[in-house]
Amino acid sequence: MQKITKAVIPAAGLGTRMLPISHSVPKEMLPIVDLPAVAYLVEEAAKSGITDILIITNRDKDAIEDFFDYSPEYEAALSAKGKTDAINAIRRYADLTNVTFLRQKETKGLGHAIGRARAFVGNEPFAVLYGDDVIFSRTPVVRQLIDAYEKYGRPVVGAKRVSPEWIRKYSSLKVAPIEGDPTAFFCDDMIEKPKPGEEFSDLSVLGRVLLTPDVFDIIDKLSPGAGGEIQLTDAMAKMAREGGITALEFEGDRYDLGSKVGFLMANVAAGVLHPETGEEFRAFLKRFVSEMEK
Repeated sequence: MQKITKAVIPAAGLGTRMLPISHSVPKEMLPIVDLPAVAYLVEEAAKSGITDILIITNRDKDAIEDFFDYSPEYEAALSAKGKTDAINAIRRYADLTNVTFLRQKETKGLGHAIGRARAFVGNEPFAVLYGDDVIFSRTPVVRQLIDAYEKYGRPVVGAKRVSPEWIRKYSSLKVAPIEGDPTAFFCDDMIEKPKPGEEFSDLSVLGRVLLTPDVFDIIDKLSPGAGGEIQLTDAMAKMAREGGITALEFEGDRYDLGSKVGFLMANVAAGVLHPETGEEFRAFLKRFVSEMEK
């Protein structure tokens, strides 16, 4: 079986749910403690064995490229002060994997964005990390998907159970249990943003998928779907109906960085775990909650 070494991160969306800040700062660059959100995705991919990452951007997102580059000006200033640890921290993410960039040019949907990655992917299976989704887990979610792909030999979608309210904002999977594996399901259909009564189950694709290169021919033939956009879910639905895919109920806590609440929750979770801020921040939260309950 072909080793999976490539990943695509679509990051071309406008981030309208995060206005007004996303008007001038790409939502992927909004900080979670001391790192931009996109750095968590790249690190997850790298820890999963991914060596090459393509980030799909559009105009006004040069800050993402700058983050994954060396900074001679900063390094000169830090070197003069003997702060080699800070220099290493900056270079770490530039050296973590081979990160390249490609512009979508027209924001015509997630499926269209992934279609732009054909030349980068070639004839290999590849992971997709949705730019809005940061997931904190014991085992990187991309690694969990790779393991499921190697076990079952099919494309894999990372899934979670969601409420009826949210299923209509995401997707719904038609699944059957796989004997002996309580977290894996055989999926033979799915629907994007189902209307009431169209839902297959409460399992929804959330943030991570692992696809085979035949998805590109499917994307090329898609008509606009929900929201008038080329939907990746529609392409995966066709793959599911024609050969089946694996839905993996992954381990980890997922935060939607496209929403203000999700962004705040991610910062709280990361702040509690961060080695520099954790102890003091936990104490602050306890005091704050205690005062709120009075």
